[in-house]
Amino acid sequence: MKSIVIKNARIVNEGRISEGDLRVADGRIAQVGGEISVQANDRVIDAGGKHLLPGMIDDQVHFREPGLTHKADMATESRAAAAGGITSYMEMPNTNPQTITVEALEAKYQLAAGRCMANHAFYMGTTNDNIDEIRKLKPDQTCGIKIFMGASTGNMLVDNPETLAMVFRDAPMLIATHCEDSPMIEQNEAIYREKYGEDVPIEYHPLIRSEEACYKSSSMAVVMAKEHGTRLHVLHMTTARELELFEPGPVLDKRITTEACVHHLYFDESDYARKGTLIKCNPAVKKASDKAGLRKALAEDRIDVIATDHAPHLLEEKDNSYFKAPAGLPLVQHALQMALELYHDGVLTLEQVVNKCSHAPAQLFGIKERGFLREGYWADLVLVDLDKPITIERQDILYKCGWSPLEGDTLGSTIDTTIVNGEIVYDQGVISNVIAGRRLEFTGR
Repeated sequence: MKSIVIKNARIVNEGRISEGDLRVADGRIAQVGGEISVQANDRVIDAGGKHLLPGMIDDQVHFREPGLTHKADMATESRAAAAGGITSYMEMPNTNPQTITVEALEAKYQLAAGRCMANHAFYMGTTNDNIDEIRKLKPDQTCGIKIFMGASTGNMLVDNPETLAMVFRDAPMLIATHCEDSPMIEQNEAIYREKYGEDVPIEYHPLIRSEEACYKSSSMAVVMAKEHGTRLHVLHMTTARELELFEPGPVLDKRITTEACVHHLYFDESDYARKGTLIKCNPAVKKASDKAGLRKALAEDRIDVIATDHAPHLLEEKDNSYFKAPAGLPLVQHALQMALELYHDGVLTLEQVVNKCSHAPAQLFGIKERGFLREGYWADLVLVDLDKPITIERQDILYKCGWSPLEGDTLGSTIDTTIVNGEIVYDQGVISNVIAGRRLEFTGR
């Protein structure tokens, strides 16, 4: 493994931007800042004033393996993630078979070994009857325990109150929740079915997967976490109303945290007219006022991290009537650029974007030696050009499903280079064949 010296970069790290160089040696960051001399065998990257960031850590993806690999797999989606500046990901348990035993969890790591371009960890799933498996878990085996407190893709709804209480009481680590109230959603579906039959217009999706359904479930999760002292992370926040449940402040000071996903920060209900079922997701893209509320909550540190909930389906599956079109959209290839739109729009500073995409996820999950540009840490890096807009075209999409909901849209930044564990995996539009990803390690919180 050659040493790499990145020259003339604007280094964005730990709340400040500084001009200087960075050296990578043996997969790790050996030196940060100032002018670094080049040695004979070094590979030199002249950043030319571009911004050097720690790689994005995505705490919520669905890479569909095992069992659903006609849509995606770990190799294809981690490749797309690396091209987008995501150097680590955490993957969800609603695969086939579901990741609901310690044995299935370890089997997933075996599937990932030697195939992923990005670093990886996997959630353990919860059902109404696997509490004994949850109790077996050790903190270094998984990034967290996932509870679907509202039915979504994969039919892993946990709706037994006694089971929920036991999981919140006995969980040996962080619980991550999908919060929507299924009975309320079912009632809403019945109302719109009566009016429209099976051809409900997609514009009613945020009224079916409603604000009230989100709030009822997320407020219950917060109450249970406070009652049992649980470390709770509420996924994919979508409504301004729910934000009252969460406190502003540094992530390390909190037991209860939340995230926003890039599509809920980018799209709003007005986009259903042009994107249709391509942006159908659970929980739904909602009102412009909700999007504004989420953006404001990021700036005030009420929302802690930015993620994707990358969830690919085939285009022919999405090109369907409302009830038949599955929920979820592919996002990892352009997620960091979507987050950087918050900088271009004046919502967040560049330092804040890096905190939400890299520093805070590493702190929140207790990821060992990643998420910062620190000497001795693993060299997970991304070089971005903030002055080079890019229009998203289908021919450039790397997902196995072959499409993006962003096609035709222009984003204000370009990913120049991605480095994972000291290996260049993406360089100015060219994806490498280097499989650099490693299993993430956790120090606990």
